[in-house]
Amino acid sequence: MLLALKRRLHRHLLRDPLYAFLFEPPPPGEAVSVDCETTGLSTRKDDIVAVAAIRIRGNRILTSERFEATVKPRAKLNAEAIKVHRLREQDVASGRSIDEVLLELLRFIGSRPLVGFYLEFDVAMLNKHMRRLLGIELPNQQIEVSGIYYRRKYGDAPPGTQVDLRFISIMTDLGLPLLDQHDAYSDALMTAMMYLKLRDLEARDIRIARQRAKPVS
Repeated sequence: MLLALKRRLHRHLLRDPLYAFLFEPPPPGEAVSVDCETTGLSTRKDDIVAVAAIRIRGNRILTSERFEATVKPRAKLNAEAIKVHRLREQDVASGRSIDEVLLELLRFIGSRPLVGFYLEFDVAMLNKHMRRLLGIELPNQQIEVSGIYYRRKYGDAPPGTQVDLRFISIMTDLGLPLLDQHDAYSDALMTAMMYLKLRDLEARDIRIARQRAKPVS
């Protein structure tokens, strides 16, 4: 109910009617895997330096239908962030403006659900520009792959069970190939693979095995 009310409010607040398509029903069976690389980890102070999105249709990842962009950030690159995504000041200096990239990204995503790994952070980084440009936040449904993984592996775990939700751990546990991490496109592609594998496990009600706790001697 609250989500429906929020959607109606945002549709009313939308500044540009050309983007009313964000509120239309999504194409059946489709979603979009999204990943952003940023200047740092502060949603308030930092900014986006790269964004990628890949469409998912049914059980297929449509690598031919993808969106990639390098962004010239308004914030200074954090040294630790550079170590992670390896994008330096000179690499993003010729990037496009976030305004141009975001509006193009919205047209690519449409009203499809968004799939991501710790998607809340990426959406927060996009939303601060959404609010400035269009007066709203992203209205798309959000699907968090680490949440599906948690339900499949730890949903019935006893109290005190050690939980590991690291990206590399999930990929390894699901038997999926590791690509070049912290590249926006590669991360979006791996997240899409996670999503399809986890969705299949969920559809068949298959749980992911946990290691048995070692008995205390």
